[in-house]
Amino acid sequence: MPEQMKYPYPILDLEHARNALARVAQHGTAAEQEKVRAAVVKKYPSLKKDD
Repeated sequence: MPEQMKYPYPILDLEHARNALARVAQHGTAAEQEKVRAAVVKKYPSLKKDD
């Protein structure tokens, strides 16, 4: 595994968006999680969770 992962993963389609959210949830810092979530929601608003 790389010493430092790069985020966000490519968000080419809905499957990649879900994968990016899953990976950053497992391995990302809070800042990385926020950055990836923002990118995913921007491209796929339907994936936004109500808090």
